[in-house]
Amino acid sequence: MRLESGMEEDDSHKVEILLKTIGPARPSRLLVPSSIKVRDLRRLIAGNDNLQIDNLSLVLRGSALCDMKNGDDVYVQLNDGDSVIVAVKPKPPVKDGYENDEDDEDLKFRLPQSSSRWKKRLYSFLHDSLKLPDILLMVIFTLSLKAWVLIILWFILAPVAHRWELGPLYILVTGFCLILFNLGKRQAGDISAYSIFNEDFRELPGTLNADRLDRDIRAGQF
Repeated sequence: MRLESGMEEDDSHKVEILLKTIGPARPSRLLVPSSIKVRDLRRLIAGNDNLQIDNLSLVLRGSALCDMKNGDDVYVQLNDGDSVIVAVKPKPPVKDGYENDEDDEDLKFRLPQSSSRWKKRLYSFLHDSLKLPDILLMVIFTLSLKAWVLIILWFILAPVAHRWELGPLYILVTGFCLILFNLGKRQAGDISAYSIFNEDFRELPGTLNADRLDRDIRAGQF
């Protein structure tokens, strides 16, 4: 009896929806939970009609369904007899006879799944609401917090330097600081390509200079 009541309770949470695929395909019906993630609904519909899940767009009650919003999974509440319009996005045309899908994917910025919640919300706002390009998003999320603090501090001090008529000097000092902080650090035992920075002015093997030319001439190698 408990098993039967459990099955009835499970069935009561499921509804039958009508799938209307754009194109020559006939409408079909699908049994799904009444409350379901859009991501899972898309997967069920793709498996039911043998469609590619990446190119699938769903429309419910006049609104397009998205998988995530503000970094969180979106749930949808379905009623018995609801109609879901299924649209399959066509593949982009081939340019110059070559497939450019891989190049386009490399240019798209994807936020890592391990990112914090506030980063996911910020990414969703910038990408979905403001429609910022992927290149700009890559720059925003690649820079560290320390780098952003320095950038904000630079813009705060820039008007002060302009007020004191030190704008050119401020820009010049900024350039030198960028060069200085991006020189990097040599590991123990590493030799610089410039002998002046090495101990005892030691040169790299194979370096061509006046002394090397003089030795080669005296040795008759020319």
